Amino acid sequence: MTEYITPEAALSAYAAGIFPMSDSAHDPEIFWVEPRQRGIIPLDGLHISRRLARTVKSDLYEVTIDKDFEQLIDACAAPAEDRQDTWINQPIRNLFLELHGLGVAHSVECWRDGELAGGLYGMALAGAFIGESMVSLQRDASKVALVHLVARLITGGYTLLDTQFTTPHLESLGCVEVSREDYQQRLAKALENQGRFGALPASISGVEALQSITQTS
Repeated sequence: MTEYITPEAALSAYAAGIFPMSDSAHDPEIFWVEPRQRGIIPLDGLHISRRLARTVKSDLYEVTIDKDFEQLIDACAAPAEDRQDTWINQPIRNLFLELHGLGVAHSVECWRDGELAGGLYGMALAGAFIGESMVSLQRDASKVALVHLVARLITGGYTLLDTQFTTPHLESLGCVEVSREDYQQRLAKALENQGRFGALPASISGVEALQSITQTS
């Protein structure tokens, strides 16, 4: 175990299919994880319910990219009703702030009346995006952020959206489980490609996001 990971070491680990975690937000140590079964969301397989599509189209939330990465990661790390603790400890927080400063880690934020309503963050690595965490402070905000993320990844030429693990919530959005071997093959292919996270403007409408998804599905 370790209490500090350099950005360079983290990038090498992610490229090998390994990622860091901690037992709790208050545990200073980090350990490496390589699951036997990996969660991914196929970019042509995102499940968007009619209700979610209406919410996305309504632009109830203003969706931004990298507007406040620090606030978003802190919201993901904070305790909530459905989870008293998270795995995002201070060393992981510091690591991703460094990766964000290098232009590698990104956040998708949803705002309502000037307040953060939710979002997600992760790391863009060549043609892969590794999702780290998502949070909803208001209804469906993380789902709206995911729709905008998938639109951005499709437009930017990415081929892999890695969720690391599966949960019932993610499965409802199209997440599937693949073997470690299958994942490694997908990752190797994605690493041969260079995605462009900025292929779309920093802020687009919900209609534009849905169009980007449906035009390529």
